[in-house]
Amino acid sequence: MIKNLCIALLALVSVTLSAQENLAYQKPPKEILDLADYERAPSVQMDSKMQYMLLSYRDTYKTLDDLNQDELRLAGLRINPVTNIGSTTTFVINLKLRKLKDKNEVQISGLPQNPKISNIYWSPDETKIAFANTTATGVELWVIDIASANATKLTEANVNAALGSPFSWYGDGKRLLVKILPKDRPKLIDSKKDLPTGPITSQTDGQVSQNRTYPDMLKNVQDEKNFETVVTSELYTVDLSGKATLYKPKDIYAYESFSPDGTLLMLTTVQKPFSYIVPLGRFPMKTTIYDLSGNEIKVVNEIPLTETMPKGFMAVRKGKRNMGWRSDKPASLYYVVALDQGNPANKVDFRDEIFVWDAPFSSDAKSLLKTKQRFSNLIWGDEHTAIVTEDWYDTRNTKTFLIDPSNPAKAAVTIEDRNSQDIYSDPGNFETVKNQYARYVLALDNGNAFLLGNGFTEKGQFPFIDAFNVKTLKKKRLYQSAYTDKKEDIFSMEDFRNGIVLVQMQSKTEYPNYYLRDIKKMKLTQLTSFANPFASIKDVHKEVIKYNRKDGVALSGTLYLPKGYDMKKKEKLPLLIWAYPEEFKDKASAGQNSKNPNEFTFPYYGSFVYWVTRGYAVLDDASFPIIGEGEIEPNDTFITQLVDDAAAAIDAVDKLGYIDRKKVAVGGHSYGAFMTANLLTHSNLFACGIARSGAYNRTLTPFGFQSEQRNYWEVPNIYDEMSPFMNANKMKTPLLLIHGEADNNPGTFTLQTERYFQAIKGLGGPARMVILPKESHGYAAKVNILHLLWEQDRFLEKYLKGTDDATAKN
Repeated sequence: MIKNLCIALLALVSVTLSAQENLAYQKPPKEILDLADYERAPSVQMDSKMQYMLLSYRDTYKTLDDLNQDELRLAGLRINPVTNIGSTTTFVINLKLRKLKDKNEVQISGLPQNPKISNIYWSPDETKIAFANTTATGVELWVIDIASANATKLTEANVNAALGSPFSWYGDGKRLLVKILPKDRPKLIDSKKDLPTGPITSQTDGQVSQNRTYPDMLKNVQDEKNFETVVTSELYTVDLSGKATLYKPKDIYAYESFSPDGTLLMLTTVQKPFSYIVPLGRFPMKTTIYDLSGNEIKVVNEIPLTETMPKGFMAVRKGKRNMGWRSDKPASLYYVVALDQGNPANKVDFRDEIFVWDAPFSSDAKSLLKTKQRFSNLIWGDEHTAIVTEDWYDTRNTKTFLIDPSNPAKAAVTIEDRNSQDIYSDPGNFETVKNQYARYVLALDNGNAFLLGNGFTEKGQFPFIDAFNVKTLKKKRLYQSAYTDKKEDIFSMEDFRNGIVLVQMQSKTEYPNYYLRDIKKMKLTQLTSFANPFASIKDVHKEVIKYNRKDGVALSGTLYLPKGYDMKKKEKLPLLIWAYPEEFKDKASAGQNSKNPNEFTFPYYGSFVYWVTRGYAVLDDASFPIIGEGEIEPNDTFITQLVDDAAAAIDAVDKLGYIDRKKVAVGGHSYGAFMTANLLTHSNLFACGIARSGAYNRTLTPFGFQSEQRNYWEVPNIYDEMSPFMNANKMKTPLLLIHGEADNNPGTFTLQTERYFQAIKGLGGPARMVILPKESHGYAAKVNILHLLWEQDRFLEKYLKGTDDATAKN
């Protein structure tokens, strides 16, 4: 018996080993490699006076070594314990300045060697720029003098950037408040060597708490101690000569914010107990106001540990939230309190109440406004003008109000009441400008506020600028883009009186560049001249096609055909569809089109566009709406709608005569991967599919996923039906499963792909699994991305063109 068992185990091991592939990193075919291996254009920041432009350069991809650094995963954070900065930080490698009136940029002198720059912030007066530089041993603080374009180091590599931005400018622009690592910082505990002194225990008190599935939580006492070690800092005032003065002793400083007039500082610290089931943002917090000498003025908020939350996207915690400084006042706070105890199931007349609280906070805060839905946003203008927005997810309703902050008794005026998903009725966003405190407030000129809109319509996209009179509530259109061969994006109004606007222009083949538009003289002045790095695909055919689902819902997608494709002969091509499902509460909104055919064609690993160079037709960003009207939830008919969306897309391209409908592949990332697995499981529409970094077993996300608010025990049939894992026995279509080894996205643990692959394999289904070393939910390392493209190309060539592996490798 024992002998037979050993033979059986050896046979199992040999089968398992033979299923693995000893594969080195590969590169995709030349057509794809030439597009993927490009030099990224710099990103651009401009000062509010439109005098200087900062250009930030970074590598197109990270290296595998960048991902292979030491890492602690604690309380929802991923931190490099050696350098004390987020381990997923993307660094800038060079900075240049340019005066807008000049044509050439200036290399900033004095930068560190081989810089790894992050956390770039202009001083309040915009004469300096501070940044963090990460070395092999830690993070330094540097500052750039804009006039001389010279950089100077202010601190050693002892800055603590574990909780994000490690410094804040004082209001005078001559000093910075900096988080510095304590000199007596304890050594980190090696949990593999440090033996536990007892078991890990947790207890529930019977309260309902439906938390989503969070990654990288604290797991034991060692984690708690290490977390406290890496996030603890001392606060120092550092002047521009590098002189450092202790402002506050060590603590866990989560957030720092100076009052607009620069006389007070709001400090939020993390308190105990820590949690093993929710991330840092729901740990206990204490917020205190101090003067610039460090004297305590007032404790303004104390938040308990929030492990228990009501169900639903509109659920919020009890107590004060959204606390911040009024941008239009020297030193006044505002905050919001839930009147429904934070529970959207409670029936109340008003959901939230907004309060304002003037320094020195010796008297009670004053009520400003009660909202019938959940508070969403507040834009301060001046003493008599502010804009408040409320919304409610379940109905997709959003309302915008004009209020008088100096007279809370004056009724709020409703200026918008609309469906948040109705992009055709979107009035745009209110423009903001810097005030005397260097804070952004509502732009007001001669009684007008200004709305910048995306301008989506049934006929296309035509961005606009409206003047909104705060007295009469009437709008006047100041400008609307009329391009049908280009795409214009309106970024900001720079000169209200003279009508000067910052815009970005692009087309299918013209890389996005910045311009100043004079909307009165209709004149364009070009500011940047970034070249198109993808010239090899400038002649591919690109169009937005529109079609209907069988129930009449309007759909769309961006169709690409290979360069030189004969539109008359219409050779039958294999088709690749890339998509991501989106939930809606009405058919009209679901059918609106936000795709612009003039958007620059920017191929990247997150779509199939590369394969237009390999002889494929590509339908990118195909509409896959999932609709639930009235009391019906979208996911009640998820599978049916998903298959109908796919069938409509294939029918539409087939009707144009371009494709062989027997050679169609579908792909997606994250929820798009979930979509892909379900389509291959529940339809015969596809020859193969590619699913990347998805979640396939919804019982592992039992308290909701994506836009699903109901838990598993309320609708087990929905969770089971939507889970490809539960239906793995139906998977008979070739599937390429790809996942990052270190996925940090809630719900899409790498285990999801591993277990799904095991299920398909065990049930005899055709699948290949590729785990990309060191990658998170989004992929970053060049070798991994190039190999990913190779894997996808080989897979598509095999199952859509019948090319064998040996040929596909060449």
